[in-house]
Amino acid sequence: MIKRTLYFGNPAYLKTAHEQLHIERKDEETISIPIEDIGVLILDHQQITITQVLMAKLLANNVALITCDQTHHPVGLMLNLDGHTLQSQKFKHQIAASLPLKKQLWQQTIICKIENQAAHLALQGADERPLIALAKKVKSGDSDNCEAQAAAYYWKYVFPDFLAFKREREGLPPNNLLNYGYAILRATVARNLVASGLLPTLGIHHRNQYNAYCLADDIMEPYRPYVDKVVCDIVKMNGTYLEMTPNMKEALLSISQLDVLIGEQNSPMMNAIQRTTASLTKCYEGEFKNLLYPIL
Repeated sequence: MIKRTLYFGNPAYLKTAHEQLHIERKDEETISIPIEDIGVLILDHQQITITQVLMAKLLANNVALITCDQTHHPVGLMLNLDGHTLQSQKFKHQIAASLPLKKQLWQQTIICKIENQAAHLALQGADERPLIALAKKVKSGDSDNCEAQAAAYYWKYVFPDFLAFKREREGLPPNNLLNYGYAILRATVARNLVASGLLPTLGIHHRNQYNAYCLADDIMEPYRPYVDKVVCDIVKMNGTYLEMTPNMKEALLSISQLDVLIGEQNSPMMNAIQRTTASLTKCYEGEFKNLLYPIL
């Protein structure tokens, strides 16, 4: 079943009864949604009230609960602490993963990321061949930092020349759109890592001691070009007018429902990410040698 992403950008009172999310708004009828149908819930208004009972039920059902700041950017993420019946066993395998295994997994991750960046460049009418060649050179652990070399080329050509785009987190639009889309993607990956019984804090490559979602940042890498594609579509429709609008936000919130090709099957991204995180668990346990990633 495809889990829903719910976004609340207006005042609302959120509570629960009979395993349903009840949405109450002034002068409107109460709306009810089964909690089991929800994958991600985003709170983006200073006058939203949510009950503790509802938060507990959302987390018990492995819903990723995201809060936004006054600039409407996601700043907080709550996840279930008990996402899998064999969680402690899977933690042990994750913690015990050898350095060679982590380097091999990172190599696979970067190869797939660069290949998907190349495919996206081709869709935008740019020359993807340098990235295809670079993907073939990625070594164990990406010791030559092919990821950075690929990024330097990719960001130079992925957007139209009139934007004079430079990828910077606090940079000019469409950096704002990329940041928002990546935040939604990151939360979705973190949610599925927890569902697979893994600690999203312990990465295979990212190690920042202040980052609670290092593993999510690792696993989301090959999925980033899907966000980039959505942003490119927004740019094509809006030109240089790229301050966030409700329509842009709606497009970015639909990312988890995008169809992606994974394991020779088309699947909604939410389900594809679950297959990726499940394959990571199998790699830690010694049952798989390769991560299952999507092909753009």
